[in-house]
Amino acid sequence: MKITGKTALEISECIRAMVQSEDLLPGDSLPPVRELAETLGVNRNTVAAAYKRLAKAGIAVTRGRLGTTICAPPRAGEQEGLSSGTALIDLADGNPDPQWLPDPQALLAECLPRPFLYGEDTILPELRQLGHDWLKPDCPSDHQLELTHGAVDAIERLATAHLVPGDKVAVEDPCFLGTINALRLAGMQTVGVEIDDAGMRPEALEAALDQGVQAVLVTPRAHNPTGCSLSRRRADALKRILAAHPNVLVIVDDHFALLAETPYHSIIPATTARWALIRSVSKGLGPDLRLAFVACDPATAERLRTRLAPGMTWISHILQAIVGACLASKDVRKRLDKARSEYARHREEMRTALQAQGIEVPPASGGFNVWLPLPGDAKDVAYALAKKGWLVRLGSAFEVQGQARAIRVTVSRLQDGQAQRFAEDLKSCLATGP
Repeated sequence: MKITGKTALEISECIRAMVQSEDLLPGDSLPPVRELAETLGVNRNTVAAAYKRLAKAGIAVTRGRLGTTICAPPRAGEQEGLSSGTALIDLADGNPDPQWLPDPQALLAECLPRPFLYGEDTILPELRQLGHDWLKPDCPSDHQLELTHGAVDAIERLATAHLVPGDKVAVEDPCFLGTINALRLAGMQTVGVEIDDAGMRPEALEAALDQGVQAVLVTPRAHNPTGCSLSRRRADALKRILAAHPNVLVIVDDHFALLAETPYHSIIPATTARWALIRSVSKGLGPDLRLAFVACDPATAERLRTRLAPGMTWISHILQAIVGACLASKDVRKRLDKARSEYARHREEMRTALQAQGIEVPPASGGFNVWLPLPGDAKDVAYALAKKGWLVRLGSAFEVQGQARAIRVTVSRLQDGQAQRFAEDLKSCLATGP
């Protein structure tokens, strides 16, 4: 089957059909614009427009002088979660410990709202007030509140509200894999910004802004995968840099706020025109309670509201009621306090065990994980650990542009003695190699 057509629409539809019939496969190159234009007897601009349509539809990707190739179908990408069927001790899943999560069933009878209908307010008044009180002290100016289905959903909605496919977004490198996947599926280009123990490096952020990024996404506390949190000095430095770029969208993903062990330090300058502060409840209340509060400037809120309208994709009032009941419950608050201290204890237990084996561990000030840079190939170490019964997450899952030769170890559900055994086994794997 050959490419045919005289208009951009006819040419692009012919190529689309060839992809659907598998006459063209992912990775196959399309003819150069000049060559196909001569073959079809059309203007080069017609072929260029056809290729542009294919790129916009996610069927092909154009790489300048490298030509245009057929894309692989979109994939969800590597995900957090349990590895079903494994006989290994799972230190890779990134999950909270279920024993510290509230029991929604025990709250249902007291908190279920009346039936709601199309056209009613999308946010329960009591939850709106709770979110307003929680986020207002950390907002740079007057804000409006919206709800999304978790932090990653908020990031994707914010990106599509203000950006267009192909726009550059600066993110931490390494970066949370859910964020990487969401931005990739939205068609954005991620630009990795190097981090250290205090968060994004100022000079690296300046370099990303010089590349023309349209948005900056920062995790202020319990960065996943490294566990680092912004210091006040670092946050102030980033804020000064961003103040010189008032039209860049600033997204702050404070996903671990319910369990955070460090204070929040804002990076959003008062001069920034477009900004959003996200606080999810999933880490503290459980992954299935997928709700995040989003405080943002009025124009951004209006854009979010167009897709969260009462006749479209608002957040279930039943889910809102359960979250509201959890956050108002003294018992749940005690559970959150206990969980916070236990996660910190587990991280410290793992760090102490590793350091006793002579393994250097970067400091972490929050989160469920310990990040371990390695001197050699992380795949070899992960394979050797698997033979000893341990499942860990490869650092490559979190790469943006940098090479993350590391493993991430989830410690939220560590049992007695496991940290010491893991440290001893890791020492053995590092000593013997693959």
